[in-house]
Amino acid sequence: MDGSNPTKFDKSKLPSRHSTVGPARAPHRSYYYAMGLNDEEIAQPFVGVATAWNEAAPCNIALNRQAQSVKMGVKQAYGTPREFTTITVTDGIAMGHEGMRSSLVSREVIADSVELTMRGHAYDALVGMAGCDKSLPGMMMAMVRLNVPSVFIYGGSILPGRLNGKDITVQDVFEAVGQHQAGNMSDAELAIIERVACPSAGACGGQFTANTMACVSEAIGLALLNSSGAPAPYESRDAYGEASGRAVMNLVANNIRARDIVTRQSLENAARVVAATGGSTNAGLHLPAIAHEAGIEFDLDDVCEIFKSTPYFVDLKPGGAYVAKDLYEAGGVPVVMKELLKAGLFHADCMTASGYSIGEELAKIDREADGRVIYPIEKPLSATGGVVGLKGNLAPEGAIVKVAGMTEDQLTFTGPARVFESEEEAFEAVKARTYKEGEVLVIRNEGPRGGPGMREMLATTAALSGQGMGKKVALITDGRFSGATRGFCIGHVGPEAAVGGPIGLLKDGDMIVLDAKAGTISVELSEDELSERRKAWKGPKPTQYTSGALWKYAQLVGETCKGAVTHPGGAKEAHCYANI
Repeated sequence: MDGSNPTKFDKSKLPSRHSTVGPARAPHRSYYYAMGLNDEEIAQPFVGVATAWNEAAPCNIALNRQAQSVKMGVKQAYGTPREFTTITVTDGIAMGHEGMRSSLVSREVIADSVELTMRGHAYDALVGMAGCDKSLPGMMMAMVRLNVPSVFIYGGSILPGRLNGKDITVQDVFEAVGQHQAGNMSDAELAIIERVACPSAGACGGQFTANTMACVSEAIGLALLNSSGAPAPYESRDAYGEASGRAVMNLVANNIRARDIVTRQSLENAARVVAATGGSTNAGLHLPAIAHEAGIEFDLDDVCEIFKSTPYFVDLKPGGAYVAKDLYEAGGVPVVMKELLKAGLFHADCMTASGYSIGEELAKIDREADGRVIYPIEKPLSATGGVVGLKGNLAPEGAIVKVAGMTEDQLTFTGPARVFESEEEAFEAVKARTYKEGEVLVIRNEGPRGGPGMREMLATTAALSGQGMGKKVALITDGRFSGATRGFCIGHVGPEAAVGGPIGLLKDGDMIVLDAKAGTISVELSEDELSERRKAWKGPKPTQYTSGALWKYAQLVGETCKGAVTHPGGAKEAHCYANI
C-alpha cells in the first residue's frame, strides 16, 4: 500500500491486474461499469467474498445476510468485494439415505468451484464463509490451494432447543427415532421433539463436525479469534464480518498469504483443539486434506499422535453436557488455546489472519477456564484427547474413534463380527432389532471409493443409542461417523473394503478385539488365514454409480488416512495462482 494515500494499492503484482489494468482490458472493465463500479473501485484490489449460502438447511441460511457485513469491511479498507456462492450438501438432511454419498464429494466440489471462480475472474484475496460440515474444510482447502490472502468466517451455530427444562440438539432427534423404534416414545412425543430441537438459523450446536471445524479455523489461524463462537442469529456477528473484511485487506497490504498461516505447526495447534474439545472424528479426514493443499505431509497418524498427548478438558455434546453457545459464553476457543499454551502444548509463534501471531493474540485474552464448560487443563475430563486413533491387522492404515464421554470400562470391546454390506442393511437390522448384544457390527463398502462417497452412519448409531444399545454393541466401518455419534463406533477403517482392505475379508462370527486405551483394532485371524481369504476375494462390490459426479470422485479419490483427496496437492504444484 502507498502510505501517502490509503486508497492506493500497487496492483502490479496482484492477479486482478490481468482483468482490470491497461487498454487491452477495456472490454473487461465495461462489465464492471455495467454492475455499477466506478474507476476507483476498479483500481482497487478485488476480494472474492464466497459463501456456501443456500436454502437447504439452517446451517447456511444466514450466510447471505452475514456476507454483506464482510463486504462493508472490505470497502472500509479500500478493497472491492465481489460476492459469489458455492454449493453445500447438508449432512442433517443427506443423512440416512443415498444423499449422504454426496456429502464428502461436496467438499471437493466446494474447493474446486471456489478455485475456479477466483482463477476465472482474477480476484486478489478471499474471505470465505461456511456453515455446514464439509463447506468449512472445503473453503479452507480452496484458500490454501490458491495461496492468496485469506480470512475464513463461520456462519455460527444454531441455538439449542429446549424440552422438559433441558437443552436439546438434532442429535436428540436422531436418537429419538431409536426410542420410537424401541416403543419407548409415542408418535406425539416424536412430533414434539422434532418441532423444538432446532429453533434458529445456524449449524448443529454440539461439538459435531461443523463446530469442530469452526474451532479449527481459529486454531489454524485462518479465522479471527472468537469469530466462530457467536450463534448465527446474533447480529453481533456483523462486527466479526466487518473485521474479517478489513483483516483481509491488511493481509493484502502486507502480502501475508494462506500458506504463511497454514503450516505444520498451525495444523498441530488445530489438532490439539480438536482433541481438547472432544471434536468430530471427521477432523482426522479434513486436517490432512487441508495440509495436502499446502504440500505438507500430515496424515491420520500425525493427527492421532497429537490426540494421544492432549488432555480432553472441554465438556461439549455429544459426549458432554454443553453446546457451542455455552462455549462462546465461557470465552470460546481463545480460552481453550490459552489452556493449551499454559501446558506447553501450543505453538505461539504461528501467524494468524489478523497479521499478528497466535501468541500475541492470546496475550490480549483475559478470560480464564470457568471450570464448568472449560476445565483447567491441569484438571481435565480425561488425560488424553476426546478422539483416539487405532491400528492393527484390521486397519493397517488406521481408524479413528471418539471416546469423549466414555468411561474407562467402555474403552475396550471384544465380540463376534456381524457383517453388513451397506449402511441400509445395517439400519434395517437395527430397526428390526435382529442384532445381538455383544456383537461388533461391521458396515463395509462405504469408503470413499467403495461407497462411493464415504457416508456417515449417524442414523444407525443414533438408533442404537435410542434403543439403549449404544454401550452394548460396537460398530466399525470404512465409512464415517457424524460428529454427533457416540458409543464405541470406529470409522475410517483403512484400507477400505473396495481396495481389498481386511474389513472386506471379514465373515460373521470372526472375533474382533477393540482397545481404545492401547489404540488397537484387530481380528483374531492368522496372517495365513487373512492371506487365504484375500486370494478368494472377488473384488469390490459392483456399484450402480457408473456415471456422473460420484463416478468421477471414485476414480480419483485417494486413501482415507491421507484425507480422501482427489488431486496431487501443493507438493506437486508447478504453478501457484497467487503468483500469476
